[in-house]
Amino acid sequence: MGRTAGAAAALAAALALTTGCDAAKDAAGGAVSSATAAVASAAEQKMNEVKDGVDAKADVKAGEPRADGDRTVTEITATNPKDQNADYTVLVNFRDGEGKLLDSVVLNVDAVAPGKSKSGTARSNRQLTGATKAEIGQALRH
Repeated sequence: MGRTAGAAAALAAALALTTGCDAAKDAAGGAVSSATAAVASAAEQKMNEVKDGVDAKADVKAGEPRADGDRTVTEITATNPKDQNADYTVLVNFRDGEGKLLDSVVLNVDAVAPGKSKSGTARSNRQLTGATKAEIGQALRH
């Protein structure tokens, strides 16, 4: 992601010098959109690597997003309804106020005891601006 974001910033700066502000904003927006799609694809791929996972979206909740330095974080809580320890792999999507995807991350919450809850922190891959909402895109119990 670092290379992609760096390339997007360099492209935006170069376009600002040669084509004006509006073109630079459009190019930067397109590059960020492409980078976001790439991150979302990588997150989906990571979820597909989980073996013997069972849909557990109902077991997992996302807290309110908040700023933490230059990133956005949200607390993810998994509650294990089963009678043995379980690990959770969770795809967290960060969206803007209009529902547009800003970022996706995968979080593991390991060794959740039976009948208990355990939390972890999902941290965005990059700086997000404006109102941000966190949602559970997918959750697997394994």
